[in-house]
Amino acid sequence: MRIDKFLSNMGFGSRKEVKVLLKSKAVEVNGIVVRDPKVQVDEQSDTVEVNGEAVEYVKFIYLLLNKPAGVVSATEDNYDRTVIDLLKEEEKHFQPFPVGRLDKDTEGFLLLTNDGQLAHELLSPKKHVEKTYFAVIAGQVTSDDVKAFEKGVALEDGYVTKPGKLKILKSGPVSEIELTITEGKFHQVKRMFISVGKEVKYLKRLSMGPLSLDPALKLGQYRHLTVEEVELLKQRK
Repeated sequence: MRIDKFLSNMGFGSRKEVKVLLKSKAVEVNGIVVRDPKVQVDEQSDTVEVNGEAVEYVKFIYLLLNKPAGVVSATEDNYDRTVIDLLKEEEKHFQPFPVGRLDKDTEGFLLLTNDGQLAHELLSPKKHVEKTYFAVIAGQVTSDDVKAFEKGVALEDGYVTKPGKLKILKSGPVSEIELTITEGKFHQVKRMFISVGKEVKYLKRLSMGPLSLDPALKLGQYRHLTVEEVELLKQRK
């Protein structure tokens, strides 16, 4: 990889800006000052330093966000704030995108990455990746609803969902539940409850695949996944 591409990918500016950096003698490769932007470097084995500080090459970025309500799961939007707007410039540079969508008014677990292959695997219907939600429901959720969800319910457009695991945490005029599904249809959780005559008043995603929402993250906060967490996701593929 050319040194100018290497540095540009790591957030040191455009190719033009990197050329200025190189001319200033601020860049060393394996201890040797490099000024030619065409110099080839091995991002895995060569040591690159800028102003005496080592630059570690990172290709993919993996972030866990506790999404707040009112923010859309998109990379850009003409009207609303997006999950990308919650990131610092150092993460935005990698051009991450949300893995799947949470509704604008839904909170909780959301992965962001620029690893398209991993995102595809996690979202593929064939992979049956489980997603668990906590919800507050207007109406009394009963054992009949649990049985209906176990079989799969017919949505208003006639689509019959795959089986869902419904757990009643509190039953009454206002109920609290956890629901685990393996699909991600548009407004699916809300539509599933509509199919049994109830309304979702609050919705929060708790987990996706092997990973759960970090309780240390406040709404709007995020962190990088650990190496172990990334491996768990890849193993899930």
